[in-house]
Amino acid sequence: MLIGAVIAICIVLLVLAFLAPRLSSGPQRGVNKGFGLGSRGASKAPGPLGRWFSKPFRSSQKAANRSASAGRSGRSKMPL
Repeated sequence: MLIGAVIAICIVLLVLAFLAPRLSSGPQRGVNKGFGLGSRGASKAPGPLGRWFSKPFRSSQKAANRSASAGRSGRSKMPL
């Protein structure tokens, strides 16, 4: 379920960044804040559990950022 939500967020950011590159930075910041909050909360676990629990949030944040970046770069390569 969580994987599906991350995939949906990535697709929405990709499409939004392709259609409206300037307007997509706000939603991208919101997604980053959400994943960052989850990562910070999970990293409070003791020992190596903190690193393990926060890793899914960090990798999801990276995926969302890569998706938005790909949308913007795809838009910039368009002939129009």
